[in-house]
Amino acid sequence: MTVIWSFPIRSWIVIGALALGACGGGGSGEQSRVPSDFPREEASRSRSSALPDHGANVVSRWSRVAMDTYNGTRSGPATTPEDLRPLWPVDLATVHLAMYDAAMAIARTHKPYAIEPSAPTEGASIDAAVGAAAHGVLKALFPTRASVFQSAYDSWFATLPDGPARDRGLAVGAEVAAGIVALRANDGRSVVLPPFAPGTQPGDFRGLNPITPWFPYVKPFVIRHAAQFRTDGPPALSSRRYARDWKEVFELGGATSAMRTTEQTEIARSHTEFPNTYWPRNLRQFATSQPTVAENARLMAMIWTGMADTLLGCFESKYHHLFWRPASAITLADSDGNDATFADSAWLPLGPVPNHPEYPAAHACIAGTLSETLKQAFGTRKLSFSFNSTETGTTHTWASLDEMADELREARIWGGMHFRTSLVDGTVLGQQTARYVMRHAFEPRRCRDHAASAEAAGDSRCD
Repeated sequence: MTVIWSFPIRSWIVIGALALGACGGGGSGEQSRVPSDFPREEASRSRSSALPDHGANVVSRWSRVAMDTYNGTRSGPATTPEDLRPLWPVDLATVHLAMYDAAMAIARTHKPYAIEPSAPTEGASIDAAVGAAAHGVLKALFPTRASVFQSAYDSWFATLPDGPARDRGLAVGAEVAAGIVALRANDGRSVVLPPFAPGTQPGDFRGLNPITPWFPYVKPFVIRHAAQFRTDGPPALSSRRYARDWKEVFELGGATSAMRTTEQTEIARSHTEFPNTYWPRNLRQFATSQPTVAENARLMAMIWTGMADTLLGCFESKYHHLFWRPASAITLADSDGNDATFADSAWLPLGPVPNHPEYPAAHACIAGTLSETLKQAFGTRKLSFSFNSTETGTTHTWASLDEMADELREARIWGGMHFRTSLVDGTVLGQQTARYVMRHAFEPRRCRDHAASAEAAGDSRCD
């Protein structure tokens, strides 16, 4: 083993703000580079293309099992750090990276993320390898949830044709899973932190016992460290920019807002489903968007790795800046030193507000990384697809990645959860992270004689 529903976003969107925000946001100087095997951006006048669906496969199957396992009920006390402090983007990225490395051990079209198995790969079943890798990771991370993953494994195993191809694939997948699990051991989530003390000064986050304060201490997958793309920070309370942000959410984000439309209210509520079900369920459609198992494994690993590293950086920025939520900013506005704001003790947000600092917005971080990853993977922003929400029972269909990203951002203002600047800067962080990930992982292999394939070159392995 070598470790190596259908709502267009209309004129409410402030697109210019995003363009300005992209000029700052704590950039590291990293430049975007589209990997050479990805198609280039289409002409801006081209029509939107529907997301392809090549049918269910081993990647989409085990992506579903991973989600069900993560959200499953433990059979007893937690016995692993992941069981004790689960982190959905990190844990699901770990599973998808194992599937990717297992697939690449056999397909050999792209460089592995980390593991080159020593088990023989010639003639091995890629389906067996991918499924075994996912199963091995879930078994190691969530042993108390075996009632979910083991029954799924048994029914899946029964579909595999008996023979040496299956057995070799299972061995490859098991070795890859063990390697990925070892690589992620002691990932930092078990850090012991002092009790959180909320701030008392204007601008300070006021939440008690915020969620996942240990997230910033988790080891990243590809980025160098959690603060690599740290955002610059929210605007000064006395500034005009802060006053504009405050006014926008005050008018549009309140529970009884007369300015927010029925459509905007539905959009805001649809994005309050718990992320550990909303994202894995809706992202799974991308696991059937490619024609081969290997390509689907790669795309899903790209998506989940970018998601995990982006949210790691996003929460590092959140707990670094510790900025107050709109509810605090509005009810305590008489303390902010800004003549353009005023206190309203009766103001409440529309939606449930997550108990962690406001800046930057996690939904915007996700909008940035997901739209950037998919743009590079499909070579266009004009990709049409849909997400659904169990919170509202609705499905939203977008004609482009930009429509999707815009809705994710606007929903947090209409829900009374975030300020505009938080959304702008979070988007930039997500884009920067995705570009970095794409520069440093999931790249194609190169054969020594530059032949079209290693087989054509008389060599089964590329460097």
